[in-house]
Amino acid sequence: MKKAFFTLVVACPLFAGEYAVLQNGFRLYADGHEPSGDRIRLHIGSGTMDVPAANVVRFEVEEYIKPPAPKPTPAPPVEKPAIVSLAPTPEELVTRAAQSHGLRPEFVRSVAAAESAFRAKAISPKGAIGLMQLMPQTAEELGADPHDPAQNADAGAKYLKQLLLKYANTPDPVRLALAAYNAGPAAVDRYGNIPPYRETQQYVERVLRKYLNELKNSPGGGL
Repeated sequence: MKKAFFTLVVACPLFAGEYAVLQNGFRLYADGHEPSGDRIRLHIGSGTMDVPAANVVRFEVEEYIKPPAPKPTPAPPVEKPAIVSLAPTPEELVTRAAQSHGLRPEFVRSVAAAESAFRAKAISPKGAIGLMQLMPQTAEELGADPHDPAQNADAGAKYLKQLLLKYANTPDPVRLALAAYNAGPAAVDRYGNIPPYRETQQYVERVLRKYLNELKNSPGGGL
């Protein structure tokens, strides 16, 4: 077998890999090859190697194993916007309380508007507390904290319901219930009607005017 002559020269960059299988069984790795007379020029790295063409049995393409794709970088978790819980307004508290006790919200809201203008911290000269202006004794009997707006609204609606039921069989149950809410049931029972107190009489009519005005814009009717 002829002795191979090796010549190193500068080579251009190549892109495919292969093996030159020689007659003696050796395998030479090359980036590529090209015929050059009776020789074959193998491109190896930054140089070349000339091999007698008669010594080369065949070329085998290098088996290419594709490198694994890089794992995607997980996206940072998206922070959900904080849910802000808004406290119910005084009007909403009164509406819920009215619905809880089967009363028209417009009616109970009219009482709260006349009593305190929906102010949770309102204190009357007589000591009535909060938006439904509960007297401390009445609040205690109803098991409510009058300084808690939600409990105050619920107790006020509950007390109104009790008064409406108390005077349900009278000729004018709504006016008597409102009079009792303002002046106390004892005064109404003593006179058998709305007490002759200017404040109470004006209060009853003020509540009813507001109530009827609200009903104009509300579906349905009745307490």
